[in-house]
Amino acid sequence: MDILLRALNPEDIEWIKKKTQNATSQNKFIKSLISEARIKEKLQLVRNSEKKNSYQDSNTPFSFIDLFAGIGGFRSALTFLGGKCVFTNEWNKYAITTYKNWYGDEESTNDDDIRNFNHSLIPNHDVLCAGFPCQPFSLAGVSKKNSLGRKHGFEDADQGNLFDCIMSIVDVKRPPILFLENVKNLKSHDKGNTWKHIHNEISSRGYEIFSKVIDASNWVPQHRERIFIVCFDKSIFCKDRKVNFQFPEFPTTREYSLSSFLEKNPDKKYMLSDKLWNYLQNYAEKHRRKGNGFGYGLVGNDGKTRTMSARYYKDGAEILIEQDGWRNPRRLTPNEAKYLMGFHDKYAKCFGHMNGFPQVVSDTQSYKQFGNSVVPIVVEKIMIQIIAEINSYRQDLNFKAA
Repeated sequence: MDILLRALNPEDIEWIKKKTQNATSQNKFIKSLISEARIKEKLQLVRNSEKKNSYQDSNTPFSFIDLFAGIGGFRSALTFLGGKCVFTNEWNKYAITTYKNWYGDEESTNDDDIRNFNHSLIPNHDVLCAGFPCQPFSLAGVSKKNSLGRKHGFEDADQGNLFDCIMSIVDVKRPPILFLENVKNLKSHDKGNTWKHIHNEISSRGYEIFSKVIDASNWVPQHRERIFIVCFDKSIFCKDRKVNFQFPEFPTTREYSLSSFLEKNPDKKYMLSDKLWNYLQNYAEKHRRKGNGFGYGLVGNDGKTRTMSARYYKDGAEILIEQDGWRNPRRLTPNEAKYLMGFHDKYAKCFGHMNGFPQVVSDTQSYKQFGNSVVPIVVEKIMIQIIAEINSYRQDLNFKAA
């Protein structure tokens, strides 16, 4: 049905005329406005349908920064929950390409070496998010560095001192909340000395520390254990009260199954070559005879995969899919890897990607980016609990004021 301009307020008609002088017809312009409003309404419905009672009525706005951002596991989740990202830092040029395309934020995205960046230029924020590089502390990373005779942990020349860089930012900006992520091996690395240093550095600055190793397989079909560290500034949250933060409870069933996003007709280029498949089988058999558990990971449509690593692009060995009618198993496609890592469409829609986050780099770089990323769904569930503590703190303040 055509829109009748005569039914509109005269001031609205004049505004429409100004807007359409050098553009399209008035009818098309009005219809485009309606279409945009409908899309915004859908986005709000998506957010509302995902929210839980613990915070859905709180209307809790918060700002955050995204350090060592990768492709934005923190950014996706916290924006979905109503947060505003005021600063991003990531130095990998391919990750930055994906990040800017996905989130469309050129102005607050920085690709300098954060160690050399003037930390006073970072905007004030409520939550400091950082999945600081895990290679210096991971089991695989330590093993590789040992075999090469290289230093690991805090002695790693390239990445070992990045935690101390976070503490430098904390000293300058004093955010009320820290939200950090790393590999589960962080607490056991160097006989516990690494964790002792991290704990002491954060605690000495007056933060209450909560930490837990969480397996993402509770929400996505991938075994992926990571340690999450949530810290509250005692000078804010502990005045005549106790911080009651708790990590999220695990759901009884996963939110997403492997079969829900596996492609029915993937490109045959993802099938392993005969040479590579034979090599992987022989390699697995050799280690089986030695009593080792090394080998490929073959998974069915409704299974749970092994942990996806940044080396997945090399042979895909840790996650291989049995494809009906194919003589050899195949790798995940980058699109499937995206969903396995929890970058689902509900996050993409918040940034205007109505058909999911697009692939904007090569397959190799995509696999590396997903293998290094944090799972947004896990971040979302933890942030819901952080918001619950923020609301509890505010209620306590109001109660005392009354």
